Amino acid sequence: MIVLQKDAKGTTYQDLIDVCFDICDQFHLVLRKDMGPLKSFDTFLKTIDSALITMKEESEWASTILGDGQTAKVYYYHTKDEKVKRIIKEKVTSLYEWEMPEHPEDLSFFKNGEVWLATTSHEEECYIFPGSEEETDRIMNIKGIAAAIEEDE
Repeated sequence: MIVLQKDAKGTTYQDLIDVCFDICDQFHLVLRKDMGPLKSFDTFLKTIDSALITMKEESEWASTILGDGQTAKVYYYHTKDEKVKRIIKEKVTSLYEWEMPEHPEDLSFFKNGEVWLATTSHEEECYIFPGSEEETDRIMNIKGIAAAIEEDE
């Protein structure tokens, strides 16, 4: 497991997104109903609609489990859309900017149905679960990345 030690910003963020889109087949973004009006996200969601797989009302996603019967809207997208990749790279300038109320939350990536990169933006946490040494090297060789490799427990 790789743990980011600080936010990936600027070109480091863009390079990280390139690697995620290359390795993974899906990503998700989350809209928390308890964090403000969701209608304000309609325009943005339409810009990436071409990659939408599904939206699910869920109490659990890659990085969070809600309590008290709460749910959020979790939007799942495929990563094979260059336009959407460009939008994800240009919408914000850092990984932890994916935080409500300004943006959807917790940009996370999946490979073959398994969490590959899980972000909790408001906690400034990101965990990456590479499936091979090559994937680990690709992450660790991103210029400006501040990350540590930790043994899985």
